[in-house]
Amino acid sequence: MPDAGSPIRMTHSATPDILADWLAALEARHLADLRFQEVTRALRALSSAYVERRHKVARGSTLDSHGKRAAFALFYAPLHFLATHHVVSALDTAMPAPSRIVDIGCGTGAAGAAWAIASGGASVIGIDRHPWAVDEAHWTYRTLHVRGQARQGDATRLPRLQPGTAVIAAYVLNELPEEARQRLEMSLVAAAAGGARVLVLEPIATSVTPWWETTAARVVAAGGRADQWRISIDVPPLVRSLADAAGLNVGELKFKSLFIAGMRYPAMSVERDQ
Repeated sequence: MPDAGSPIRMTHSATPDILADWLAALEARHLADLRFQEVTRALRALSSAYVERRHKVARGSTLDSHGKRAAFALFYAPLHFLATHHVVSALDTAMPAPSRIVDIGCGTGAAGAAWAIASGGASVIGIDRHPWAVDEAHWTYRTLHVRGQARQGDATRLPRLQPGTAVIAAYVLNELPEEARQRLEMSLVAAAAGGARVLVLEPIATSVTPWWETTAARVVAAGGRADQWRISIDVPPLVRSLADAAGLNVGELKFKSLFIAGMRYPAMSVERDQ
């Protein structure tokens, strides 16, 4: 049954093999003209904006420099990939494979690509307002051998969804102004009512998601589930180095998710530690 129960504790001990080449390519791409120390400084600023300076996130200024964009791609994108890949596998959301995955606010494309890989090769459409993110998502799809396209667009307005479509909004709702967030939330619930699988990932911190309990209750009432996750991971070496240099803890992924299976795919249960 869908619920909003206690945190799910699982261990992600093996990085998917396909990550190795992507991570090496990320390092070559973003450290070609930046020093490690420059990326570390940018990562500190980026992390501070996400935690303490929410007005900068809402304005979209988190990607306003070369260093911040590199920090996002090198640090946050791999973690978003790992979180998404784990959730879609743990909740059996990947099978049967979606006909298409729509990645709302796709960023570098990591979350949508992770779902596509877990499902065995579904195509992805990424939508983001930032032109750099669109270019980076195209590169991510190519590098991970995912069939995908990305385009600039309003993340709060879903495109027309075909039967069998899945929709993911990874770490997006917390970045939107309240009115826009509510509009997207309603659109996602409506998409699920129309048969789409819908997955939302957000940071664990309640300070950046004060609306979470209300939204989770709405999702559960619509036949979905709300979960909190604690996942021990083997952190990729570059991500570990950046985290250590920036004073960030990445030994365990902590995040929340909402999932609505849609009319065609009944929600699955997972075991929880007591």
